[in-house]
Amino acid sequence: MRILEIISLLLLLVASIFAVWGSQGNKFKQGKKLYVGMLSSLIIVFGLHAIIEHVRVQMIPAYVVLVIVVSSLIYKTVKYEQPTNGIREVKQVTNQTLQLTLKSLATLVLVLLLVASTVFSTLLPIFTMPEPSGDYAIGTISKNLTDETRTETLNGDPAGNVKREIAINVWYPVDKAEIKQQARESFPPQIGEAVSLVFGLPKQLFSHVSLIETHVVANAKLSDTQQSYPVVLFSPGVRSTRFQSMTAIEELVSRGYIVVGMDHPYTSAHVELANGKDAFYIPNPEFDTSKELYDSNVEGVGIRANDAKFILDQLEIWNKQDSVFANRLNLDEIGMFGHSYGGATTVETMAQDKRIKAGVSLEGGFWGTVSQKGLEQPFMYIMSGKTEQSLDPNSGVKEAVSYEEFLPDLQSVMKKSTNDTYYLVVDHFYHQSFTDIALVSPLLFSKEMDSVHSVDITRSYVGAFFDQYLKGENNHLLDGASNQYPEVHFSSEYTKKAQ
Repeated sequence: MRILEIISLLLLLVASIFAVWGSQGNKFKQGKKLYVGMLSSLIIVFGLHAIIEHVRVQMIPAYVVLVIVVSSLIYKTVKYEQPTNGIREVKQVTNQTLQLTLKSLATLVLVLLLVASTVFSTLLPIFTMPEPSGDYAIGTISKNLTDETRTETLNGDPAGNVKREIAINVWYPVDKAEIKQQARESFPPQIGEAVSLVFGLPKQLFSHVSLIETHVVANAKLSDTQQSYPVVLFSPGVRSTRFQSMTAIEELVSRGYIVVGMDHPYTSAHVELANGKDAFYIPNPEFDTSKELYDSNVEGVGIRANDAKFILDQLEIWNKQDSVFANRLNLDEIGMFGHSYGGATTVETMAQDKRIKAGVSLEGGFWGTVSQKGLEQPFMYIMSGKTEQSLDPNSGVKEAVSYEEFLPDLQSVMKKSTNDTYYLVVDHFYHQSFTDIALVSPLLFSKEMDSVHSVDITRSYVGAFFDQYLKGENNHLLDGASNQYPEVHFSSEYTKKAQ
C-alpha cells in the first residue's frame, strides 16, 4: 500500500471510533473543537491522497466509510451544544443496552469496510516497475496499420468490406538525458481487460493499473548512439494485449533493440481501431472434437502469422521512407517472441518467413506448417513447471496449454529444427507467469516466487537469447544452470547446438 493510503486508513479508523463513541458520555469533553479538528484532518489527508496518489477502486470501502464519518462529524459539529454551567447536559437513554449494541454494530461495520480496503489494496498493489538493466531510456509511438490486401474474416461481417487492421506500439532506444523531465506513460486499461478475460475477474478490479508508471516516454527522440538497431516483434497471448509483458519489452529496448508489439483484432483482449470502433475478443465456438479445435487454431495462428509478415513489410517501407525510422532499422537482424498463442504465432511466422532470424516461444503451441518441418533459425522454448507436470498423465495437474496434440507437435519441432535450440523449464511457473501478472498481484499470482524475480527470469533469458543471436553477444546465461536463477532447468534432449 502507498504511504498516504496507510495514513488515510489509520486516521479514518480513529475518526470512525470517535464518530460513533465520542459524542456522548464523559470520555470526550473537549467539545466542538475536537470534531472540527478531526474533520479537518480527514479532509486534508484524503485530499492529498486524491491529488498525489489518486483514488482507486480498491479503496472504495474506505471512501464509503469516509462519507459516513464525515457526514456524522458535520452533523455533530452543527448540532453541538455548549455545556451549561461548565457541565454538558447528556440526555438519558432509556435503553442503554440497545444504544451500546447499535454503536458496537456500527463500529464493526465501519472497521470491516476499512479492513476490506486494506485487503484489496494489498492484494492489488500500486507496484513499481523493475528498472531495466540497459543503457537506454525508452520511447514509443503507436499506430494502426491496415493491410489492404486482406479482408477481415473474424468480425462476422458477411459482406467482407473491412480490411485487416493491426494495432501496434513501437518501443525504441532513447538517450536517458533526453527524457529526464518528461512524463512517463502509464499502463493502458487493456491490461485490466486482459486479466479479467484470462482469470474471469471483474475488469474494474484492475483499473488501478492506469496509476502505474512504466519507464516509457511517448514520442521521444530516437537515440543517435547507433546508426541502426536490431528489431524484435512481440505477439501476445489470446485474450491478452501487446502491453502484457512490459518488463521484457522495456529490458530489450534498454539493451538497444527496437521492439514492435502487435495486437491481433478479435483474438487480443481489446483493440481500438482507427475508425474509433473497438474490436473485442471473440471466443472460439464449442467444438465436438479436438481435431476441429486444432484445425481452428491452425487457421487462427495463420491469420496472426500473416499479421506479423505484414508488419515486416511495413518496417521495410519505414526504413526507406519514414522520417523517424528511415535507415534506423537493422532488418538483417530481426527476432520475434510471444507468449502462449503469441508463441504459436512466433514459431509459425518463423517457419513461413526467413526474415525472422531468431525466435522465442513462451509456452506456445505449434499450429501450422511448423509442426511438420521444424525451424531453420535459432529457437528457444520456455515451459512452466506446472505445464511440464500436466504433460504427465499421472500428475493430476492440468494447465490450459495442455492439449492432445501438444506434446507430439513440440517433440516434432524440437527434433526437426536444424539450428541451435534451447528448451527450458521454470519451476514454480504456471502459464501466465511469463507475463507481468506477478507484479499485478504478488499474493494472488506469484505465491511461490518473489514477483520481481519472476518477471526477471523471463526478461533475462529472452534478452540473453536475442543478445546472442542478433548481436553476437554471449553473457553465458544460456550455457546451462545458473545460481542466479536456480528455478530454470535446461532439457539435455532438446537443448543442442547445430552441427
